[in-house]
Amino acid sequence: MRIAFAIGIGLSVASLAGRPAAAQGVTVPDRLSLTEALRLALEHNPTLAAARQQWSLAASDQVVASQRPNPVFSFSSEGLTSSRPAGLSQWNGQELILQVEQEIETNGRRGLRQRSAAAGAAAGRAGFEEAARQLRYEVEQAYYQLALARTEAATAEESLQEIDRIIAVNRAKYEQGEISGGELRRLEVERLRFTGDALAAELATRNARSTLLALVGSARLDQPVEPADALAAPPNVPSPADVEALTTRALAGRPDVAAARHEQARARSDAELQRAVRTPNVSFAGGYRRDFGEGGLLLGVPVPLPIFDRNAGGMARSDAQGRLSDARLRVVEAAVSLEVRQALDVVDIARQRVDVLEREYLRKAREALDSVAAAYRVGDAELIDFLDAQRAFRDVRRAHSRALLDLRLSLSQLDTAVGVFPGGPLS
Repeated sequence: MRIAFAIGIGLSVASLAGRPAAAQGVTVPDRLSLTEALRLALEHNPTLAAARQQWSLAASDQVVASQRPNPVFSFSSEGLTSSRPAGLSQWNGQELILQVEQEIETNGRRGLRQRSAAAGAAAGRAGFEEAARQLRYEVEQAYYQLALARTEAATAEESLQEIDRIIAVNRAKYEQGEISGGELRRLEVERLRFTGDALAAELATRNARSTLLALVGSARLDQPVEPADALAAPPNVPSPADVEALTTRALAGRPDVAAARHEQARARSDAELQRAVRTPNVSFAGGYRRDFGEGGLLLGVPVPLPIFDRNAGGMARSDAQGRLSDARLRVVEAAVSLEVRQALDVVDIARQRVDVLEREYLRKAREALDSVAAAYRVGDAELIDFLDAQRAFRDVRRAHSRALLDLRLSLSQLDTAVGVFPGGPLS
């Protein structure tokens, strides 16, 4: 089995790291493809912009970790007095000390800090990629909800046109006295149901459109937008037999798994750093001392004695943090495996539902409606037969559209579970 990444997005997650999100001026085309919607969301979504700043904060810790201790300069003077022996200058009548002290880190502390900070920055990047992964899923959901609403609106409009034609024919028959007014009124009342379907589709269109526009960062949530991609079943759909390959792919590439592994690496580096802290740093001091006219150099090596504090508390805490990160990684890996398995099952059932509707019901419902409508126009069928056929066709069309939506959303959920770039089906 081959997993195909979507082509044409034009921006990778890494290339968006330092790009500020624009809150204003987002241009959304009137006819929007899923690929373009994903690109706009990655560039302008405010939630993703916040995740990007979180990554920047984690990366800044690397700068702090690489810094060395600053040297300490000290100056002291003793013996200053307003009265001094004759012939003794103020310079020679005091004890003067100028000293510079530099702390030297031992046991590779700086390198361990850098390793820990690098792991933290990598975890921050994985957190940003995880936010992008979830955002793509939300965009696909809103996009396909909009596609469903437009499909159902078209179906409702088609049904309205059909029943309007029948009403026009029956109104002419009524005026000629061929049918009763009750039959005409029943048709007019039945039209209300189709009008209700059209209004419900319009409301669903507005809600899905505003959700999609908000996700792509548009300031105008009432902008007319039509989905360019049809709500149709993709040619290649994975099956439950692919679970092992997809689970392996998910565990290797999902950003939340990567973040847990980076946190594990940071915990191990922190544990090594806490053990290094057991041995105190060494300081070297040098300077100049002038004592009542006599000057000389100063050298010193202050060494703390680790007698009472061997950093036992820090090591215990870091060990516990390490065990916690190991446990969290196992939890994430187990959850990913379960998510992939369940997503594959949903895809399989959704595919079967679409196949059954297309193979068994959709064509038959269309043929039944056409046949009964033709018979009703020439008086060979009753009104109740026509209305039943119209309702049956409407229900089958609606079930088929919603089955296509479920299939598309299940494929999007599988894309998200595996961690591939959304926008194209798995094949």
